Amino acid sequence: MVDSIVLLENIESRIFLIRGHKVMIDADLANIYGVTTKRLNEQIKRNRDRFPEDFMFQLTKEEKDEVVANCDHLKKLKYSPVLPNAFTEHGAIMIATILNSPVAVQASIHVVRAFVKLRQILASNKELSKRFNELEKKYDAQFKVVFDAIRQLMTPPEPKRRKIGF
Repeated sequence: MVDSIVLLENIESRIFLIRGHKVMIDADLANIYGVTTKRLNEQIKRNRDRFPEDFMFQLTKEEKDEVVANCDHLKKLKYSPVLPNAFTEHGAIMIATILNSPVAVQASIHVVRAFVKLRQILASNKELSKRFNELEKKYDAQFKVVFDAIRQLMTPPEPKRRKIGF
């Protein structure tokens, strides 16, 4: 059980938001499924019809550079001439079907759980926000200051931008 918790947390940390989609990079999926990235991409080329655009897309050079800059474990991609592929939840699951090994089957279960957990977190935040809005309408005048303070706590902080120049 501990191993599956560690694996789930490991997978969650490798899910990125790119082009508005939660995705995993081919190198990370290959590692999880116990194959080389080259082998994974060979299988994808052989089964290209199983990976429509909403399952998989290739990163642009700029996206690749950003991923490499933000993720220490993907530093080796910096010097690769090949642009990595990004897989949505459905693409990550489809990979398990084309690899069809016991490791891939077990890993796909963990990948699905990681994506489901992220979806649940997003849904619970939406539900909390909806309930909060209902309470605010009901008690608007009496607790305006309290509602404003809570709303500030609920919004994620804006990333600090570095100033350019002096």
